[in-house]
Amino acid sequence: MFFTNYKCFSPIFGNKHFSPSTMDNKDYSLKITVFHGRQAPEEGTLVGYGAIIEAHTLQVPLPETLSLISSKKRRYTTTHWQVFTPRHKPENSLYKQLVFALKYEGVNLLVLKQLFVTVDKTQITEIITSEMLGQYSRKLWFLYEWLLEEQLDIPDLSTGNYVSLLDDKLQYAITGIKSSRHRIINNLPGTKEFCPLIFRTEKLDRYINANLSEQKNEYLNSIHADVLQRASSFLLLKDSKASFTIEQENPGTNRAMRWGKAIGQAGSKPLSIAELERLQQIVIENARFVKLGLRNEGGFVGEHDRSTGAPIPEHISAKSEDLESLLNGLVYTNSIIQDDSYDAVLASASIAFGFVFIHPFEDGNGRLHRYLIHHILAKKEFTKQGVIFPVSASILDHIDDYRITLESYSHPLLDLIEWKETESHNVEVLNDTIDFYRYFDATKQAEFLYDCVDDTLNRVIPQEVNYLLKYDEFKRFIDDEFEMPDKMVAILVRFLEQNNGTLSKRALKKEFSELNDNEVKTIEETYQEIFLDTE
Repeated sequence: MFFTNYKCFSPIFGNKHFSPSTMDNKDYSLKITVFHGRQAPEEGTLVGYGAIIEAHTLQVPLPETLSLISSKKRRYTTTHWQVFTPRHKPENSLYKQLVFALKYEGVNLLVLKQLFVTVDKTQITEIITSEMLGQYSRKLWFLYEWLLEEQLDIPDLSTGNYVSLLDDKLQYAITGIKSSRHRIINNLPGTKEFCPLIFRTEKLDRYINANLSEQKNEYLNSIHADVLQRASSFLLLKDSKASFTIEQENPGTNRAMRWGKAIGQAGSKPLSIAELERLQQIVIENARFVKLGLRNEGGFVGEHDRSTGAPIPEHISAKSEDLESLLNGLVYTNSIIQDDSYDAVLASASIAFGFVFIHPFEDGNGRLHRYLIHHILAKKEFTKQGVIFPVSASILDHIDDYRITLESYSHPLLDLIEWKETESHNVEVLNDTIDFYRYFDATKQAEFLYDCVDDTLNRVIPQEVNYLLKYDEFKRFIDDEFEMPDKMVAILVRFLEQNNGTLSKRALKKEFSELNDNEVKTIEETYQEIFLDTE
């Protein structure tokens, strides 16, 4: 039988019982209408993680959703708030606020890590032992020891049902492994060194339940092998060029093809720091002015003041001394979420966006970030190896949403990172920031990536396939009527595309001077009927 209010012997305080508020002199009853610049939907009492952040002055980004107790008997949600009725109000103690947070707001590793570092270990032990078999006490116990790698003076449990650490009604989880000491199933999709979490949303559930991978396979299986092979080649180059264009680069065809070849091999080699460094060497064509490999100094994304050269960061990268730990954690987490129970697109979002937030290289981070999307989708067999899934092309078409998605992580951190300008007009980070890159909410990134995956499946790939089918139809017409060489057909189509289905006077005087007026009219009408007929 599972007892949620069982009071047990405490190894710290003997058989004397202390309530969880004995050592807690903080006030968690802040009434607000605005909190850190965020407008509340009504006046109410801040509870959960928000109350804990405020009471303990924790230097963390605000959670995407905060909780509020209303004076009215109604419960509802808005974009950034959960509003609860007075009966949901927790007691004015750290323990009860933590229970509320875990129950209604899920696990926030960043807040909990900073809290555990801030609060005296004796108080944490008191909180846990006050309700030793309570599921939330056990979750806090496990998380304290997992995050701080420090064992509390509490004996192993020998009774009680196992309970999952993450509530899968709130956050996406893996199958997990059991911790007999805490009677907890650790279903976190990551490691202590790197563990982004993704909240369950209606949009993500809808995408996951739609089984886009199976839809994609059904569609691709309906396409003739020859057309699919040609489409894959075009899409590979299209994706490669799109990835460079996102970085505001215009590579030559050879460079784009070389990177496209690397993308085409995504999923074939194990992920490692050495593999990432190898891929960076492919991306960076001229390394005379770029240090290859992991950074040995700070990094940022942004501009420099034109008059002084001072850095104006839009994003501040992880400290160079933290890179090896973060990337080893990222690589290990990637192996953990190969678990079939964890969705391929969610896994791609966690790893790929985690990588670009860390920004471990001087250059090439963006293209490697998008390569990782291909790698994980292929590794988890969302996409077939060798059949490119040109998600970069969709990202490019939604570049403003992409920027907003990146900034939703980067901008809240700017106020929390202390830095100074270096002699070379770089940034040197002064405070401890490693946990910002380990433990972040990747929900927005996952939703954006799923939008792009859906767009790729339903628009980008069909457009390329349909174009090839129309091209083949037009070419057959030209072959039958004019016996024109393939190279000349390609030039003809390009000219017609550039001039909305008609041949320019220059083209008629030069490349196609042999055509008479009737032939030109027939070619133009046929092209327009095949390529431009909207019906």
